[in-house]
Amino acid sequence: MAKKITVIGAGNVGGCAALRMAQDNLGDIMLIDVVSGLARGKACDLEDARALVQTPYSITGSADIRDLKDSDIIVVTAGLARKPGMTREDLLKKNAEILKGICEQITVLAPQAVVIIVTNPLDVMTRYALRITGFKPNRLFGMGVSLDASRFANLISLKTGVPVTQIQACVIASHGEAMLPMPRFTLVNGKPLAELLPQAEIDELIKRTVERGKEIVSFLGTGSAFVAPSAAIAELVRAIVRDQSATIGVSTLLCGEYGVNDVCAGVPCLINKNGIGKIIQLTLNTQEAQQFKTSCESIRALGGLIG
Repeated sequence: MAKKITVIGAGNVGGCAALRMAQDNLGDIMLIDVVSGLARGKACDLEDARALVQTPYSITGSADIRDLKDSDIIVVTAGLARKPGMTREDLLKKNAEILKGICEQITVLAPQAVVIIVTNPLDVMTRYALRITGFKPNRLFGMGVSLDASRFANLISLKTGVPVTQIQACVIASHGEAMLPMPRFTLVNGKPLAELLPQAEIDELIKRTVERGKEIVSFLGTGSAFVAPSAAIAELVRAIVRDQSATIGVSTLLCGEYGVNDVCAGVPCLINKNGIGKIIQLTLNTQEAQQFKTSCESIRALGGLIG
């Protein structure tokens, strides 16, 4: 029986994620948005593409949050998007209010679902969603650092000329300005990045990775990135539906891992049919461990603003 996959938020990220998952035949897609007609219109448009792409997927649009009932997987993209000059943190209180209402519905209507949070600021919103739902951390987590790692890999590829398919990039900690691209754990043709480039060039790549989301926002003028984020969502859903046990960086609740407690932050995890099968603990050196803890403390401080 096909999985019911609900995407809450039919903006650019949600709509594009629905397209990717539908074309990959991952399940029956339910697209929900509070804006009347938006989700239904996008679902109709996606339906009309089925003959052209020769894929008989199922997709439905709705403005009624109750239609998430009995979902197997829920992706929450709802929330305000960043505008030029706005950080993810600026979105905090408004998006917390939006997320609270959604999580209360999920708890009642789909208590067995695996939930992926995409709403920004992502790490704080993931911790908040866990608090509201009471779900176990293995089946409620945030999409974040896998997108940052993809951006890091892309910039490395542009710098070195090595195809992105031969680059395994690693980013951990915050999905925000306190993220930590990790050159020591980033492999280019199987070799650590630190062995291929001088430190000054690596530092520049790290800086560009941290600022990449802001750069895209400044170019677009309105809204933020959606093509790469939707690909990151689809990768996670694919790993769950197909029980791949894939190693993917997600924002998850840390309970002593990396020396951190009660904070959601990005770390590599094994993703399978149950959500997170295992947190993978990288062996950080003293400097990296301190940077990770500092990033987590910035997440904790921001979360304290919600109340």
